[in-house]
Amino acid sequence: MDKFGGISEERIRKAYEEGEFDNLPGLGKPLPKDPLAGIPDELKMAYRLMKNAGYSPDEMDVKRELMTIEDLIRKTEDEMEAEKLKRQLNEKILQYNSLLAKKRIKTNSSVFKQYESKIEKKFFYPKSD
Repeated sequence: MDKFGGISEERIRKAYEEGEFDNLPGLGKPLPKDPLAGIPDELKMAYRLMKNAGYSPDEMDVKRELMTIEDLIRKTEDEMEAEKLKRQLNEKILQYNSLLAKKRIKTNSSVFKQYESKIEKKFFYPKSD
């Protein structure tokens, strides 16, 4: 055991002996169920970090769907299919904005889309010198 681990263990032991753990809230009650019980152990920390940062699995799923639809729009050559995908994209954007609005996060999709477009042009279609 390292130096800090030993200090921690000693402080915990001392607090236990002095009865500091005797009247904790929830004493004798079962622990609450872990909301990440189905997540593999190696991914739980990442999920907790994202949750603490304000991301939810629903938002991530919708964002992933948005990216997939955008990719399909870029790759399709059929105009009718592209229009259908654009309608789906608009629905997903509304759904995503609704999820963010529930958390009181303001969005302006058109500004984000313009910025995203500029980034894509810069990285995917660089000017040849």
